[in-house]
Amino acid sequence: MRTVTGVLRTRAGVVAASVLAAVLLLAVLGPLLAPYDPLRNSAEILRPPSAAHWFGTDYLGRDVLSRVLAGAPRSVFTAFEAVGIGLVIGVVPGITSVYLGRGYEWITLRVMDGLIALPFLIFAIAVAALLGNAVHQAMIAVGILLAPSFYRITRAAALSHANAQYVTAAQLFGASAWRVLRTHVWSKILPTLVVATANATAGGLLIVSSLTFLGIGVVPPEPTWGGIVASDLGYLAQRPYGPVFPSLFIMAAVGALNLLADAIRDTGGDHGRARALTRRGARRARLT
Repeated sequence: MRTVTGVLRTRAGVVAASVLAAVLLLAVLGPLLAPYDPLRNSAEILRPPSAAHWFGTDYLGRDVLSRVLAGAPRSVFTAFEAVGIGLVIGVVPGITSVYLGRGYEWITLRVMDGLIALPFLIFAIAVAALLGNAVHQAMIAVGILLAPSFYRITRAAALSHANAQYVTAAQLFGASAWRVLRTHVWSKILPTLVVATANATAGGLLIVSSLTFLGIGVVPPEPTWGGIVASDLGYLAQRPYGPVFPSLFIMAAVGALNLLADAIRDTGGDHGRARALTRRGARRARLT
C-alpha cells in the first residue's frame, strides 16, 4: 500500500496509472462502446475518418473504431494471461531453487536454459499447430517463453537475501525453509517482481500484437489490434493512415506499463528507500 501511494505521488506514476485505467476500461467496456457491429460489412469501403466513422472504414466497409474497441479485451487480457502463466512457471521454481538443494537447483536451471534456447516464433507456431490455432493456446506458448526471465529475476533477488542476518537468525531458531520464504524473503523480492511483471506485461502485449498480426492465435474476422494493423497494410495507397489508429492504442498501453515499472522501481524496495533517505538528507541540509 505504501508503494502504491508513493507511485501515485510521482508524475510518471499518475500518467501511467491514468493511461492504464483508460486502457483497462476499454478492455472491459470496449465491445459495449462500439458504435457499429465490428463484423458487419458495408458498401462504405475504405472511407476516410468522418463524423459517422471516426477512424474510417476498412477494405470490407467495417467501422475501424468499432473493431478497435471490440478487439481491446482480447488484445489486453491475453497479455495478462501470458504473464500469469509465465509467473507461475518462473517464480515458483526461481524462489524455491535457492532453498531446496543443489539437485533441484541444477534441474531448474537446465530447464530454463532450454526454454531460453527455444526460437520464439517457431515454438509459438508449433504450439498453435499442436493444440489448435486459438488465442489461449498461443498464450501458453508465450507464457512458457516468458518464464525464464521471471525465474532469473526471482532467483537473483532471492539469492541477494538468502544470506542476510535476519534469514540466518530465523534458520538458527528453527524456522523451516517455507517459513523463511513466506515471512522474510517474499516481502523483500516482491517490489522487484512487480517491476518485472509490469515490464513483462508490456512485452507480452507486444508479443500478442505480433502474433495476431501474423494470424497466430486468432481466427478472422475476429478483431484484434495486431490483426487490424495487418489488414490495413494491404491498402496503404488508399488509407496510409490506417495502421496508425490501432498502433496508437498498442503504443499507449506499452508505454504506460513501462512508465509504471519505472515509477515502481524508483519508489519501492531498497532503491526507493535509498532515494527517500537521500531526499530527506537534502531537505535537512537545506533547513540547517
